[in-house]
Amino acid sequence: MPRWIAPTALLVSLIAAAAAGWALLKPSPPAAAPAPESQGVYTKATTCSAFQTVSTAVSLQTHGDPGADPAAIQGVAANARLAMSAGATYLLAHLDSATPADLAEAVRTFASGLQDISMYALAGVPNSDEQQSARLRDAEAANNRIAELCK
Repeated sequence: MPRWIAPTALLVSLIAAAAAGWALLKPSPPAAAPAPESQGVYTKATTCSAFQTVSTAVSLQTHGDPGADPAAIQGVAANARLAMSAGATYLLAHLDSATPADLAEAVRTFASGLQDISMYALAGVPNSDEQQSARLRDAEAANNRIAELCK
């Protein structure tokens, strides 16, 4: 097996993390405001669409099958962490003052949970760790809450 695969996977994940950080810090362009009577519905639909995209991305990336190759295992883990970290940023970017309060709070809770899970995973904390397991359960509960609010 070529020895360059693991360093390349690490480099790609670092570049992706840097791009996610840049996206988080760059100012967002001004958006045209929807008509006042449709603003709440528009924002809920936008937020729920963003949630669905993030939920799908996190599910796809956390359930990849790397096989037995150590480099592939690290690559799948890096993609899962990136999906959680970038997904949290993406969700928060799709909130605004017109987002219904209960939905906005659930999205903030979920996004914060995704950030915590991914950061602790990057620090080497396994999912079997008691606190990491609690974070995963809390994120799942927030995920379910948002799914209910978006029905």
